Amino acid sequence: MATLNKVLLMGNLTRDPELRYAPNGTAVTTFTLAMSRVFNSVSGEKKEDVCYVRVVCWAKLAQICSEYLFKGRPVFVEGRLQSRSWQASDGTKRNTLEVIAQNIQFLGKGKNQEPVSGADEVASGEDVPNNDKLEEFSLAEKQDDEVPF
Repeated sequence: MATLNKVLLMGNLTRDPELRYAPNGTAVTTFTLAMSRVFNSVSGEKKEDVCYVRVVCWAKLAQICSEYLFKGRPVFVEGRLQSRSWQASDGTKRNTLEVIAQNIQFLGKGKNQEPVSGADEVASGEDVPNNDKLEEFSLAEKQDDEVPF
């Protein structure tokens, strides 16, 4: 049986990304995206539903996202779903479902509030923590002091 695990999301960061390092030294950045939809209720009243999704980035993608993303920034994320479970310190079993990012595009304006010309792709590849071969990210040649968008 064939399977497909692909997620496409566009939303805004709910807070600044959090950069950490795995025990093997690989960078890991996490952030939460908020995506909303507006709909009419049965009574005809307009309502808004907000969905929050945790996104995890690895390796060079994690470093770039940590450096250039910030609360409120709109992004387009392409990735795959992954579920994890663990035992909390109080002994309860916890589960989560998150998106492992494979491609991310910065949208909107940068921190200096200058418009971004189009959506610049930040990274591409499937950098995962247990993979010894981390793929290079595709970013236009970056000068020392220049922002890549």
